[in-house]
Amino acid sequence: MRKLILGMTVTADGFVCGPNHELDWFMRTKDDHVKDWIEKSLWEGGVHIMGRRTFEVMAPYWATSTDQLAAPMNGIPKVVFSKGGFVPKASYGDSTGAISPSASTWADSAVATDLVADITKLKQQDGKPILAHGGAGFAQELVKHGLVDEYRFSIHPVAIGRGISIFATTPHLIDLDLVSSTPFTSGAIVNVYATKNK
Repeated sequence: MRKLILGMTVTADGFVCGPNHELDWFMRTKDDHVKDWIEKSLWEGGVHIMGRRTFEVMAPYWATSTDQLAAPMNGIPKVVFSKGGFVPKASYGDSTGAISPSASTWADSAVATDLVADITKLKQQDGKPILAHGGAGFAQELVKHGLVDEYRFSIHPVAIGRGISIFATTPHLIDLDLVSSTPFTSGAIVNVYATKNK
């Protein structure tokens, strides 16, 4: 059995984005030390999972990126969830066709259509943890169906007053255990929570 880890960047008042999915607040509080922590965390994963919309944004970006997170984002296998099915492009590259050697994992991504059943199968496999990437909507579905075993919140020192919470559609109380808390000089903090009774 392996666990599902949901990592999200959130505001101090608990939103993952503004009411219209704005993320401009994130750049105001960018912290390279947090990024180092995220890179280390990404290498712990055995598979990335995400919804179709997130996949369509991430694939062309990461396939050609020189960002420090590109290696784990490109090198680890992917599963994209789409109720109506989805066919990844044969390759992802820039206008010249340039692509990093490991980015073929985007084109070779597995496609899943049943969130609960397919994640249950992934969890039953041996291997390193499943790393979930949201989209607020995809994250809300994972939370609503009780699929998350561990939350990793990168909490930034900014309040936006209103926005979207990944817990907005939660049908019941979720008890969490604080596993670790890592503060950074910028005021950002990374809190890791395990879901109780998992």
